[in-house]
Amino acid sequence: MVTGSHRVFGCAANFVRGRTCVFCGSFRVNRTRRGYVKCQTCRRQKSLAKLRREIAILQGFYQQVPAYRLAHDLGVDPNVISRVYQKLRAAVFHVAELEGMASKLSGEIELDEAYFGGRRKGRRGRGAAGKSVVFGLLERDGRVYTKVVEHVSADTLMAHIQTTTRKGSVYYTDAFRGYQSLRRYGKHHTVNHSKGLVDRRTKNHINGIEGFWSFAKHILYNYRGVSKYHFPMYLKEIESRFNHRKENLFKLFLRCFFGYVSP
Repeated sequence: MVTGSHRVFGCAANFVRGRTCVFCGSFRVNRTRRGYVKCQTCRRQKSLAKLRREIAILQGFYQQVPAYRLAHDLGVDPNVISRVYQKLRAAVFHVAELEGMASKLSGEIELDEAYFGGRRKGRRGRGAAGKSVVFGLLERDGRVYTKVVEHVSADTLMAHIQTTTRKGSVYYTDAFRGYQSLRRYGKHHTVNHSKGLVDRRTKNHINGIEGFWSFAKHILYNYRGVSKYHFPMYLKEIESRFNHRKENLFKLFLRCFFGYVSP
């Protein structure tokens, strides 16, 4: 990212220069003879060279640079890049889950399932083999929440809906029969995708959540394949990017990785 890079990465300037403690934000830091930055407030210390390298890697993560390419650009062992990426994705995963549970979605909510990955060719959508199933809930003009599920039975879908949304909301879905009991929980509008993406009479649609699936698959395509074990962490990273799209994402990633970021 070139445009506005100074503004985006400006929050890391004091860290890179060794003027601010990366753990507590204190300006009471000293440089030691062995090249460490030591905080006089929290008493923690960290190698300045290692700190600069980690922040450079976080910049690559923010810009969605694959680990192997960033390793080449920085002249660093690819395993080092992968470890930082994995640590940050794990932190983002837990933060995104806490955010999702902190406040329930409400208002107009679009629901849909998507299918990711899988090497076997054949049926697409429901019934496709070898794919990860993801259930998504999108609050129009708001947040999205995603969850990897084993199957899309009515009981499974309703359990997640009741956990993550407020009763009495307005729900928009396709004509999948797994959503039939949703009318007991709030207003339920459907769109028949066999006839079109938008209902001509009622104007009902789920284009918002469908757009999120396209956004997610576009990002995942750059990685040329993600293991099923790590897939939930990649998915939560994309969810976090979407939910905080109007904020400084790099500052968010710094906070997740180090636990603190300067204002």
